[in-house]
Amino acid sequence: MSHHFLEGKIYHKRFEPKVHEFTYGFYLLNIDLGDFQSLQNQKYFSINRLNLFSFYAKDHFGKNDDFIQNVKDLLEKFKIDEEDVSLRFITLPRVCNFVFNPISLLLIIKDEKPVYMLAEVHNYNGGNIIYDLKLQEDEDNKYSAVITKDMYVSPFFNRDGTYFFTLILKEDFLSLKIDYHEKKEKSLTAVFSGKPLKFNSKNILRLFFKYWFLTIFVVTRTLWHSLKLYKKGLKWHSPTKQDETRRF
Repeated sequence: MSHHFLEGKIYHKRFEPKVHEFTYGFYLLNIDLGDFQSLQNQKYFSINRLNLFSFYAKDHFGKNDDFIQNVKDLLEKFKIDEEDVSLRFITLPRVCNFVFNPISLLLIIKDEKPVYMLAEVHNYNGGNIIYDLKLQEDEDNKYSAVITKDMYVSPFFNRDGTYFFTLILKEDFLSLKIDYHEKKEKSLTAVFSGKPLKFNSKNILRLFFKYWFLTIFVVTRTLWHSLKLYKKGLKWHSPTKQDETRRF
């Protein structure tokens, strides 16, 4: 399947020290990196230049304006063999040049099954990290991985802990669930689930007018919920200098 959007919902629930949950509509772009340049064949989408929707290499890992070269460098860094694999990159595009990507996914697929997932995580302090996840197939179309947290994300959580990733990948459905545990207790669960939507100019316009506020909304809603939690008396954690640095 070539490029397509994934339209669905985000569910977010904090379990401690105060229970707090919300759901909202959301979409992502699932890019076929084997045909990357064709993204800009659509009137309202550009690569590395302003448009209604756009993709900038500098928003992600690497230092090159050539995103495909950055991907190759990243795979080499993590010693992931490129032979006989297909690559998908799932992210939120810029909208009118505004972007915030809490998480983007590079999927390495072999024999029609994802074998690795490189999860790029950004925080609000300018930091980023790549979590190298070797996927285990638990059952048909369902995969999992576990990794130690190594970057500050929220002022209400410790810097350490453990992430449990669960990916469901089907032709007509994708779900990513992240459970975060502190001291062996589940503190947070976040789930995105969506269905494919054809990548074309009509749907770019439809998503723009339906979710034109989305990237701003992601930022302002997070800040608003942080304020509400702060008023509830939650302990405030601060980032380290490393947490304010792009590592990739």
